[in-house]
Amino acid sequence: MSLNLATMLRESARAKPDKTAVILDALKLTWAQVDALSNQLAGGLRASGVRPGDRVGLMLPNVPQFVVAYYGILKAGAIVVPMNVLLKAPEVAYYLGDSGATALIVWDDFAPEALKGSGADVTIYVVQKPGNEELPEGARSFGTLLQGSPRFEIAATGPDDSAVILYTSGTTGRPKGAELTHFNLYMCCDVAANRLIEVREDDVSMAVLPLFHSFGQSNVMNTAVYAGGTVTLVPRFDPTKALEVIQRDRVSIFCGVPTMYFGLLHHPDADRYDTSSLRLCVSGGASMPGEVMKTFEAKFGVTVLEGYGLSETSPSASFNVSQEQRKFLSIGKPIWGVEMKILDEEDNELPPGPDHVGEIVIRGHNVMRGYFNKPDATAEVMRGGWFHSGDMGYVDEDGYFFIVDRKKELIIRGGFNVYPREVEEVLFAHPAVAAAAVIGVPDERLGEEIKAVVQLKTGQSVTAEELIAFCKERVAAYKYPRTVQFVDQLPIGPTGKILKRELKAQLAAAGAA
Repeated sequence: MSLNLATMLRESARAKPDKTAVILDALKLTWAQVDALSNQLAGGLRASGVRPGDRVGLMLPNVPQFVVAYYGILKAGAIVVPMNVLLKAPEVAYYLGDSGATALIVWDDFAPEALKGSGADVTIYVVQKPGNEELPEGARSFGTLLQGSPRFEIAATGPDDSAVILYTSGTTGRPKGAELTHFNLYMCCDVAANRLIEVREDDVSMAVLPLFHSFGQSNVMNTAVYAGGTVTLVPRFDPTKALEVIQRDRVSIFCGVPTMYFGLLHHPDADRYDTSSLRLCVSGGASMPGEVMKTFEAKFGVTVLEGYGLSETSPSASFNVSQEQRKFLSIGKPIWGVEMKILDEEDNELPPGPDHVGEIVIRGHNVMRGYFNKPDATAEVMRGGWFHSGDMGYVDEDGYFFIVDRKKELIIRGGFNVYPREVEEVLFAHPAVAAAAVIGVPDERLGEEIKAVVQLKTGQSVTAEELIAFCKERVAAYKYPRTVQFVDQLPIGPTGKILKRELKAQLAAAGAA
Protein backbone atom coordinates (compact mmCIF):
# COMPACT_ATOMS: atom_id res chain seq x y z
CA MET A 1 0.00 0.00 0.00
CA SER A 2 1.25 3.46 -0.93
CA LEU A 3 0.50 6.61 1.03
CA ASN A 4 2.21 9.97 0.65
CA LEU A 5 0.91 12.95 2.64
CA ALA A 6 1.51 15.17 -0.40
CA THR A 7 -1.39 13.41 -2.15
CA MET A 8 -3.65 15.75 -0.12
CA LEU A 9 -2.20 18.73 -1.99
CA ARG A 10 -2.56 17.08 -5.39
CA GLU A 11 -6.20 16.23 -4.71
CA SER A 12 -7.07 19.75 -3.49
CA ALA A 13 -5.41 21.16 -6.63
CA ARG A 14 -7.45 18.81 -8.83
CA ALA A 15 -10.71 19.65 -7.07
CA LYS A 16 -10.21 23.42 -6.69
CA PRO A 17 -7.37 24.53 -8.99
CA ASP A 18 -8.29 28.22 -9.00
CA LYS A 19 -9.25 28.56 -5.35
CA THR A 20 -6.97 30.71 -3.18
CA ALA A 21 -4.81 28.37 -1.13
CA VAL A 22 -2.21 30.56 0.56
CA ILE A 23 -2.22 34.27 1.40
CA LEU A 24 0.64 36.43 2.65
CA ASP A 25 -0.64 40.01 2.67
CA ALA A 26 -0.93 41.01 -1.01
CA LEU A 27 0.45 37.72 -2.33
CA LYS A 28 -2.04 34.97 -3.14
CA LEU A 29 -1.38 31.51 -4.56
CA THR A 30 -4.02 29.10 -5.84
CA TRP A 31 -4.04 25.38 -5.14
CA ALA A 32 -2.89 24.73 -8.72
CA GLN A 33 0.06 27.10 -8.25
CA VAL A 34 1.13 25.58 -4.92
CA ASP A 35 0.89 22.11 -6.45
CA ALA A 36 2.93 23.09 -9.52
CA LEU A 37 5.61 24.91 -7.51
CA SER A 38 6.03 21.99 -5.10
CA ASN A 39 6.32 19.67 -8.13
CA GLN A 40 9.10 21.88 -9.49
CA LEU A 41 10.85 21.81 -6.13
CA ALA A 42 10.56 18.02 -5.92
CA GLY A 43 12.17 17.77 -9.35
CA GLY A 44 14.88 20.23 -8.31
CA LEU A 45 15.70 18.20 -5.21
CA ARG A 46 15.92 15.00 -7.23
CA ALA A 47 18.21 16.71 -9.77
CA SER A 48 20.44 17.90 -6.92
CA GLY A 49 20.90 14.34 -5.70
CA VAL A 50 18.26 14.10 -2.95
CA ARG A 51 16.83 10.58 -2.88
CA PRO A 52 13.80 9.00 -1.16
CA GLY A 53 14.45 8.66 2.56
CA ASP A 54 17.02 11.50 2.62
CA ARG A 55 16.45 14.23 5.20
CA VAL A 56 16.02 17.89 4.20
CA GLY A 57 16.02 20.68 6.79
CA LEU A 58 13.45 23.47 6.59
CA MET A 59 14.28 26.66 8.48
CA LEU A 60 11.62 29.09 7.27
CA PRO A 61 9.12 31.40 8.94
CA ASN A 62 5.44 31.40 7.93
CA VAL A 63 5.89 32.26 4.26
CA PRO A 64 4.48 30.57 1.12
CA GLN A 65 7.88 28.97 0.45
CA PHE A 66 7.40 26.88 3.60
CA VAL A 67 4.26 25.26 2.17
CA VAL A 68 5.88 24.77 -1.25
CA ALA A 69 9.10 23.31 0.20
CA TYR A 70 7.35 21.07 2.76
CA TYR A 71 5.20 19.39 0.13
CA GLY A 72 7.97 19.38 -2.47
CA ILE A 73 10.25 17.48 -0.08
CA LEU A 74 7.46 14.95 0.59
CA LYS A 75 6.72 14.55 -3.13
CA ALA A 76 10.37 13.69 -3.70
CA GLY A 77 10.02 10.92 -1.11
CA ALA A 78 12.39 12.71 1.26
CA ILE A 79 11.79 13.50 4.93
CA VAL A 80 11.14 17.03 6.20
CA VAL A 81 13.17 18.22 9.21
CA PRO A 82 11.43 21.44 10.36
CA MET A 83 13.72 23.71 12.37
CA ASN A 84 13.00 26.74 14.51
CA VAL A 85 14.23 29.85 12.69
CA LEU A 86 15.70 31.21 15.93
CA LEU A 87 18.23 28.39 16.32
CA LYS A 88 21.86 29.44 16.74
CA ALA A 89 24.77 27.82 14.90
CA PRO A 90 25.54 25.11 17.53
CA GLU A 91 21.86 24.12 17.59
CA VAL A 92 21.71 24.04 13.78
CA ALA A 93 24.79 21.83 13.75
CA TYR A 94 23.15 19.43 16.21
CA TYR A 95 19.86 19.18 14.27
CA LEU A 96 21.58 18.66 10.92
CA GLY A 97 24.14 16.24 12.33
CA ASP A 98 21.68 14.18 14.34
CA SER A 99 19.21 13.86 11.44
CA GLY A 100 21.91 13.36 8.82
CA ALA A 101 20.28 16.02 6.64
CA THR A 102 21.95 16.53 3.26
CA ALA A 103 20.25 19.83 2.43
CA LEU A 104 18.76 22.82 4.27
CA ILE A 105 16.33 25.43 2.96
CA VAL A 106 16.62 28.63 5.00
CA TRP A 107 15.23 32.19 5.01
CA ASP A 108 17.95 34.73 4.29
CA ASP A 109 17.73 36.48 7.69
CA PHE A 110 18.73 33.21 9.33
CA ALA A 111 21.26 32.06 6.73
CA PRO A 112 24.37 33.28 8.63
CA GLU A 113 23.65 31.01 11.63
CA ALA A 114 22.66 28.16 9.30
CA LEU A 115 25.91 28.44 7.35
CA LYS A 116 27.99 28.60 10.53
CA GLY A 117 26.25 25.49 11.82
CA SER A 118 26.34 23.38 8.67
CA GLY A 119 29.16 21.19 7.45
CA ALA A 120 30.53 20.83 3.92
CA ASP A 121 28.24 17.86 3.29
CA VAL A 122 25.05 19.95 3.67
CA THR A 123 23.83 22.03 0.72
CA ILE A 124 22.26 25.32 1.83
CA TYR A 125 19.47 26.89 -0.25
CA VAL A 126 18.57 30.44 0.73
CA VAL A 127 15.13 31.99 0.20
CA GLN A 128 15.95 35.61 -0.56
CA LYS A 129 13.64 38.43 0.42
CA PRO A 130 12.37 40.64 -2.42
CA GLY A 131 15.07 43.12 -3.36
CA ASN A 132 17.88 41.11 -1.81
CA GLU A 133 19.92 39.63 -4.66
CA GLU A 134 23.06 38.86 -2.65
CA LEU A 135 23.70 35.26 -1.73
CA PRO A 136 25.91 34.42 1.24
CA GLU A 137 29.14 32.69 0.28
CA GLY A 138 28.72 28.94 0.14
CA ALA A 139 24.94 29.02 -0.38
CA ARG A 140 22.70 28.45 -3.38
CA SER A 141 19.52 30.27 -4.31
CA PHE A 142 16.19 28.65 -3.48
CA GLY A 143 15.22 29.52 -7.05
CA THR A 144 17.62 26.88 -8.39
CA LEU A 145 15.30 24.25 -6.89
CA LEU A 146 12.35 25.54 -8.91
CA GLN A 147 13.80 24.71 -12.33
CA GLY A 148 12.05 21.35 -12.58
CA SER A 149 8.85 20.51 -14.41
CA PRO A 150 5.50 21.60 -12.91
CA ARG A 151 4.51 17.96 -13.42
CA PHE A 152 6.05 15.45 -11.06
CA GLU A 153 4.96 11.97 -10.09
CA ILE A 154 4.71 11.78 -6.31
CA ALA A 155 7.13 9.25 -4.85
CA ALA A 156 5.50 6.03 -3.67
CA THR A 157 5.98 5.98 0.09
CA GLY A 158 4.39 3.58 2.54
CA PRO A 159 2.02 4.64 5.33
CA ASP A 160 4.63 3.69 7.94
CA ASP A 161 7.47 5.53 6.21
CA SER A 162 8.67 8.68 7.97
CA ALA A 163 7.41 11.94 6.50
CA VAL A 164 8.68 14.39 9.12
CA ILE A 165 11.31 14.31 11.85
CA LEU A 166 10.16 16.79 14.45
CA TYR A 167 12.73 17.65 17.09
CA THR A 168 11.49 17.81 20.64
CA SER A 169 13.15 18.04 24.02
CA GLY A 170 10.59 15.53 25.22
CA THR A 171 11.09 14.80 28.91
CA THR A 172 14.81 14.11 29.11
CA GLY A 173 18.12 15.17 27.61
CA ARG A 174 18.96 16.85 24.33
CA PRO A 175 16.34 17.26 21.60
CA LYS A 176 15.34 14.02 19.89
CA GLY A 177 13.81 13.61 16.44
CA ALA A 178 10.28 12.21 16.65
CA GLU A 179 9.66 10.27 13.42
CA LEU A 180 6.12 11.00 12.27
CA THR A 181 4.83 8.81 9.47
CA HIS A 182 2.68 9.69 6.46
CA PHE A 183 -0.15 7.79 8.18
CA ASN A 184 0.33 9.62 11.52
CA LEU A 185 0.06 13.00 9.84
CA TYR A 186 -2.74 12.04 7.45
CA MET A 187 -4.90 10.76 10.29
CA CYS A 188 -4.28 13.95 12.27
CA CYS A 189 -5.77 15.93 9.37
CA ASP A 190 -8.62 13.50 8.76
CA VAL A 191 -9.72 13.45 12.41
CA ALA A 192 -9.29 17.22 12.90
CA ALA A 193 -11.12 18.19 9.71
CA ASN A 194 -13.98 15.71 10.01
CA ARG A 195 -14.47 15.07 13.73
CA LEU A 196 -12.95 17.85 15.84
CA ILE A 197 -13.18 21.28 14.24
CA GLU A 198 -14.99 20.18 11.07
CA VAL A 199 -12.98 22.28 8.64
CA ARG A 200 -14.98 23.38 5.60
CA GLU A 201 -13.61 24.29 2.19
CA ASP A 202 -14.78 27.88 2.65
CA ASP A 203 -12.87 28.22 5.94
CA VAL A 204 -9.97 30.62 6.19
CA SER A 205 -7.43 29.49 8.80
CA MET A 206 -4.83 31.86 10.18
CA ALA A 207 -1.32 30.40 10.42
CA VAL A 208 0.28 32.55 13.08
CA LEU A 209 1.57 29.56 15.02
CA PRO A 210 4.99 28.70 13.58
CA LEU A 211 4.68 26.12 10.81
CA PHE A 212 7.90 24.49 12.02
CA HIS A 213 6.00 23.66 15.23
CA SER A 214 3.74 20.60 15.32
CA PHE A 215 0.58 22.56 16.28
CA GLY A 216 0.82 25.02 13.37
CA GLN A 217 2.09 22.44 10.93
CA SER A 218 -0.51 19.70 11.49
CA ASN A 219 -3.56 21.48 12.85
CA VAL A 220 -3.38 24.57 10.65
CA MET A 221 -1.38 24.04 7.43
CA ASN A 222 -1.87 20.32 6.80
CA THR A 223 -5.51 20.31 7.86
CA ALA A 224 -6.28 23.22 5.50
CA VAL A 225 -4.51 21.37 2.66
CA TYR A 226 -6.57 18.24 3.43
CA ALA A 227 -9.84 20.21 3.41
CA GLY A 228 -8.93 22.45 0.46
CA GLY A 229 -9.50 25.55 2.55
CA THR A 230 -7.40 28.71 2.64
CA VAL A 231 -4.43 29.55 4.87
CA THR A 232 -3.48 33.15 5.57
CA LEU A 233 0.08 33.43 6.86
CA VAL A 234 1.35 35.72 9.62
CA PRO A 235 5.13 35.30 10.01
CA ARG A 236 5.28 36.69 13.54
CA PHE A 237 2.55 37.15 16.12
CA ASP A 238 1.62 40.74 16.79
CA PRO A 239 -1.88 41.44 18.17
CA THR A 240 -2.47 44.40 15.85
CA LYS A 241 -1.35 42.47 12.77
CA ALA A 242 -3.46 39.45 13.76
CA LEU A 243 -6.58 41.60 14.13
CA GLU A 244 -5.90 43.28 10.79
CA VAL A 245 -5.59 39.92 9.03
CA ILE A 246 -8.73 38.52 10.69
CA GLN A 247 -10.67 41.51 9.38
CA ARG A 248 -9.01 41.63 5.93
CA ASP A 249 -9.19 37.93 5.05
CA ARG A 250 -12.38 37.07 6.96
CA VAL A 251 -10.56 34.48 9.08
CA SER A 252 -12.94 31.83 10.42
CA ILE A 253 -10.56 29.53 12.35
CA PHE A 254 -7.89 30.83 14.72
CA CYS A 255 -5.46 28.45 16.41
CA GLY A 256 -3.10 29.81 19.02
CA VAL A 257 -1.34 29.35 22.33
CA PRO A 258 -2.69 31.10 25.45
CA THR A 259 -0.24 34.01 25.17
CA MET A 260 -1.77 34.93 21.81
CA TYR A 261 -5.28 34.99 23.26
CA PHE A 262 -3.97 37.11 26.11
CA GLY A 263 -2.46 39.57 23.59
CA LEU A 264 -5.66 39.85 21.54
CA LEU A 265 -7.84 40.17 24.63
CA HIS A 266 -5.82 43.06 26.03
CA HIS A 267 -5.33 44.93 22.75
CA PRO A 268 -6.54 48.48 23.45
CA ASP A 269 -8.23 48.86 20.04
CA ALA A 270 -9.61 45.34 19.57
CA ASP A 271 -13.19 46.66 19.35
CA ARG A 272 -12.32 48.66 16.22
CA TYR A 273 -11.71 45.50 14.17
CA ASP A 274 -14.37 43.36 12.54
CA THR A 275 -13.78 39.87 13.92
CA SER A 276 -17.31 38.59 13.23
CA SER A 277 -15.99 36.05 10.68
CA LEU A 278 -14.44 33.96 13.49
CA ARG A 279 -16.45 30.80 14.08
CA LEU A 280 -14.00 28.77 16.13
CA CYS A 281 -10.80 29.22 18.12
CA VAL A 282 -8.51 26.40 19.24
CA SER A 283 -5.99 26.69 22.06
CA GLY A 284 -3.11 24.36 22.84
CA GLY A 285 0.57 24.27 23.70
CA ALA A 286 -0.08 25.14 27.35
CA SER A 287 -3.06 25.33 29.67
CA MET A 288 -5.30 28.37 29.25
CA PRO A 289 -6.63 29.95 32.46
CA GLY A 290 -10.40 29.54 32.64
CA GLU A 291 -10.99 33.24 33.27
CA VAL A 292 -8.99 34.22 30.17
CA MET A 293 -11.04 31.77 28.08
CA LYS A 294 -14.39 33.03 29.39
CA THR A 295 -13.43 36.69 28.97
CA PHE A 296 -12.13 36.10 25.44
CA GLU A 297 -15.32 34.29 24.41
CA ALA A 298 -17.49 37.07 25.82
CA LYS A 299 -15.47 39.80 24.13
CA PHE A 300 -15.14 38.20 20.68
CA GLY A 301 -18.34 36.13 20.62
CA VAL A 302 -16.55 32.92 19.63
CA THR A 303 -16.00 29.54 21.28
CA VAL A 304 -12.47 28.57 22.37
CA LEU A 305 -11.83 24.81 22.49
CA GLU A 306 -8.75 23.43 24.19
CA GLY A 307 -6.78 20.37 23.20
CA TYR A 308 -3.63 18.52 24.18
CA GLY A 309 -0.86 16.84 22.30
CA LEU A 310 2.87 16.45 21.88
CA SER A 311 5.31 16.37 18.99
CA GLU A 312 5.41 12.59 19.47
CA THR A 313 1.63 12.36 18.93
CA SER A 314 1.47 14.28 15.62
CA PRO A 315 0.40 16.32 17.82
CA SER A 316 -3.30 15.82 18.68
CA ALA A 317 -4.14 13.40 21.51
CA SER A 318 -7.21 14.82 23.27
CA PHE A 319 -9.72 17.60 22.65
CA ASN A 320 -12.79 19.35 24.02
CA VAL A 321 -15.06 18.87 21.01
CA SER A 322 -17.72 21.51 21.77
CA GLN A 323 -18.69 24.30 24.11
CA GLU A 324 -21.56 22.15 25.40
CA GLN A 325 -19.37 19.13 26.17
CA ARG A 326 -16.16 20.76 27.35
CA LYS A 327 -14.93 21.06 30.91
CA PHE A 328 -12.90 24.09 31.95
CA LEU A 329 -9.25 23.32 32.78
CA SER A 330 -9.63 19.88 31.16
CA ILE A 331 -7.64 18.81 28.10
CA GLY A 332 -10.77 16.94 26.99
CA LYS A 333 -11.21 13.34 25.95
CA PRO A 334 -9.00 11.25 23.62
CA ILE A 335 -9.61 12.04 19.94
CA TRP A 336 -11.16 9.46 17.62
CA GLY A 337 -9.03 6.32 17.33
CA VAL A 338 -6.79 7.22 20.28
CA GLU A 339 -6.66 5.79 23.81
CA MET A 340 -5.33 7.46 26.93
CA LYS A 341 -4.99 6.31 30.52
CA ILE A 342 -3.25 7.16 33.78
CA LEU A 343 -0.44 4.91 35.08
CA ASP A 344 1.44 4.86 38.36
CA GLU A 345 5.23 4.52 38.64
CA GLU A 346 4.98 0.75 38.14
CA ASP A 347 2.88 1.25 34.99
CA ASN A 348 -0.31 0.06 36.68
CA GLU A 349 -3.53 1.79 35.65
CA LEU A 350 -5.02 4.16 38.21
CA PRO A 351 -8.75 4.62 38.85
CA PRO A 352 -10.55 7.89 38.05
CA GLY A 353 -10.41 10.87 40.39
CA PRO A 354 -8.17 13.81 41.34
CA ASP A 355 -6.65 11.76 44.18
CA HIS A 356 -5.17 9.33 41.66
CA VAL A 357 -2.51 11.36 39.84
CA GLY A 358 -0.18 9.49 37.52
CA GLU A 359 1.48 9.70 34.13
CA ILE A 360 -0.64 10.21 31.02
CA VAL A 361 0.04 7.49 28.44
CA ILE A 362 -1.25 7.38 24.88
CA ARG A 363 -1.83 4.75 22.19
CA GLY A 364 -3.23 5.14 18.67
CA HIS A 365 -2.72 6.17 15.06
CA ASN A 366 -1.14 9.44 16.21
CA VAL A 367 1.88 8.00 18.04
CA MET A 368 5.28 8.37 16.34
CA ARG A 369 7.19 5.36 15.05
CA GLY A 370 10.03 6.29 17.41
CA TYR A 371 12.92 8.68 17.99
CA PHE A 372 15.26 8.82 15.01
CA ASN A 373 18.30 6.57 15.54
CA LYS A 374 17.58 6.33 19.29
CA PRO A 375 16.20 2.84 20.01
CA ASP A 376 16.90 3.04 23.76
CA ALA A 377 15.07 6.35 24.16
CA THR A 378 12.19 4.97 22.07
CA ALA A 379 11.95 1.82 24.17
CA GLU A 380 11.91 3.90 27.35
CA VAL A 381 8.89 6.02 26.34
CA MET A 382 7.03 3.20 24.54
CA ARG A 383 6.88 0.75 27.44
CA GLY A 384 4.09 -1.77 27.03
CA GLY A 385 3.10 -0.31 23.68
CA TRP A 386 1.95 2.98 25.25
CA PHE A 387 3.68 6.33 24.74
CA HIS A 388 4.61 7.75 28.14
CA SER A 389 4.06 11.50 27.88
CA GLY A 390 5.92 12.71 30.96
CA ASP A 391 2.82 14.73 31.91
CA MET A 392 1.17 14.04 35.24
CA GLY A 393 -2.58 14.14 35.49
CA TYR A 394 -5.79 12.33 36.31
CA VAL A 395 -8.99 11.28 34.54
CA ASP A 396 -12.43 11.98 36.00
CA GLU A 397 -15.48 9.71 36.10
CA ASP A 398 -16.69 11.14 32.77
CA GLY A 399 -13.46 10.34 30.94
CA TYR A 400 -12.08 13.90 30.85
CA PHE A 401 -8.34 14.25 31.42
CA PHE A 402 -6.67 16.94 33.53
CA ILE A 403 -2.96 17.83 33.69
CA VAL A 404 -1.61 18.78 37.10
CA ASP A 405 2.16 18.82 36.58
CA ARG A 406 4.99 17.76 34.32
CA LYS A 407 6.86 14.66 35.38
CA LYS A 408 10.16 16.15 34.38
CA GLU A 409 11.33 19.74 34.40
CA LEU A 410 10.21 20.93 31.00
CA ILE A 411 9.39 24.65 30.85
CA ILE A 412 6.64 25.77 28.45
CA ARG A 413 7.25 29.41 27.57
CA GLY A 414 4.57 30.88 25.34
CA GLY A 415 3.82 27.45 23.89
CA PHE A 416 7.48 26.64 23.18
CA ASN A 417 9.20 23.80 25.02
CA VAL A 418 12.41 24.74 26.82
CA TYR A 419 14.41 21.97 28.46
CA PRO A 420 16.40 23.43 31.37
CA ARG A 421 19.41 21.17 30.89
CA GLU A 422 20.13 22.68 27.50
CA VAL A 423 20.31 26.20 28.97
CA GLU A 424 22.19 24.97 32.04
CA GLU A 425 24.90 23.49 29.81
CA VAL A 426 25.42 26.94 28.28
CA LEU A 427 25.64 28.53 31.73
CA PHE A 428 28.16 25.90 32.87
CA ALA A 429 30.35 26.90 29.92
CA HIS A 430 30.83 30.37 31.43
CA PRO A 431 34.16 30.53 33.32
CA ALA A 432 32.62 32.23 36.39
CA VAL A 433 29.81 29.72 36.94
CA ALA A 434 30.24 26.88 39.46
CA ALA A 435 26.68 25.56 39.35
CA ALA A 436 23.37 26.60 37.80
CA ALA A 437 19.73 25.60 37.83
CA VAL A 438 17.22 26.81 35.25
CA ILE A 439 13.59 26.84 36.34
CA GLY A 440 10.26 28.07 35.08
CA VAL A 441 8.52 30.83 37.04
CA PRO A 442 4.87 31.85 36.58
CA ASP A 443 4.28 34.58 34.02
CA GLU A 444 0.86 36.07 33.31
CA ARG A 445 1.50 36.59 29.59
CA LEU A 446 3.69 33.60 28.65
CA GLY A 447 2.54 31.04 31.20
CA GLU A 448 6.13 30.50 32.33
CA GLU A 449 9.28 32.57 32.13
CA ILE A 450 12.85 31.31 32.33
CA LYS A 451 14.93 32.02 35.42
CA ALA A 452 18.51 30.99 36.12
CA VAL A 453 19.72 30.49 39.68
CA VAL A 454 23.51 30.61 39.69
CA GLN A 455 26.29 29.78 42.13
CA LEU A 456 29.59 31.44 41.21
CA LYS A 457 33.10 30.03 41.55
CA THR A 458 35.12 31.37 44.46
CA GLY A 459 36.79 34.63 43.53
CA GLN A 460 34.85 35.01 40.28
CA SER A 461 32.34 37.70 39.39
CA VAL A 462 29.85 38.27 36.58
CA THR A 463 26.68 40.33 36.34
CA ALA A 464 23.20 39.00 35.56
CA GLU A 465 23.19 41.04 32.36
CA GLU A 466 26.49 39.50 31.22
CA LEU A 467 25.21 35.97 31.84
CA ILE A 468 21.97 36.68 29.98
CA ALA A 469 23.94 38.06 27.02
CA PHE A 470 26.22 34.99 27.13
CA CYS A 471 23.20 32.69 26.83
CA LYS A 472 21.50 34.87 24.25
CA GLU A 473 24.41 34.32 21.84
CA ARG A 474 24.25 30.55 22.18
CA VAL A 475 20.59 29.50 22.31
CA ALA A 476 17.40 30.44 20.49
CA ALA A 477 15.69 33.63 21.64
CA TYR A 478 12.85 31.84 23.41
CA LYS A 479 15.29 29.79 25.53
CA TYR A 480 17.63 32.23 27.25
CA PRO A 481 16.95 33.20 30.90
CA ARG A 482 15.23 36.56 31.38
CA THR A 483 16.31 36.79 35.02
CA VAL A 484 19.36 35.56 36.93
CA GLN A 485 19.54 35.19 40.68
CA PHE A 486 22.81 34.53 42.46
CA VAL A 487 22.97 32.26 45.52
CA ASP A 488 25.81 31.20 47.80
CA GLN A 489 24.90 27.52 47.55
CA LEU A 490 22.42 25.52 45.46
CA PRO A 491 20.63 22.67 47.29
CA ILE A 492 22.38 19.40 46.38
CA GLY A 493 21.11 15.84 46.92
CA PRO A 494 23.18 12.81 47.93
CA THR A 495 24.00 11.97 44.32
CA GLY A 496 25.16 15.51 43.60
CA LYS A 497 21.98 16.43 41.73
CA ILE A 498 20.58 19.92 42.22
CA LEU A 499 17.25 19.60 44.05
CA LYS A 500 15.02 21.90 42.05
CA ARG A 501 11.88 21.30 44.08
CA GLU A 502 13.78 22.32 47.22
CA LEU A 503 15.27 25.29 45.37
CA LYS A 504 11.83 26.51 44.33
CA ALA A 505 10.61 26.15 47.91
CA GLN A 506 13.60 28.17 49.17
CA LEU A 507 12.99 30.91 46.60
CA ALA A 508 9.28 31.00 47.47
CA ALA A 509 10.07 31.25 51.18
CA ALA A 510 12.60 34.02 50.55
CA GLY A 511 10.04 35.86 48.43
CA ALA A 512 7.42 35.56 51.16
CA ALA A 513 9.89 36.77 53.77
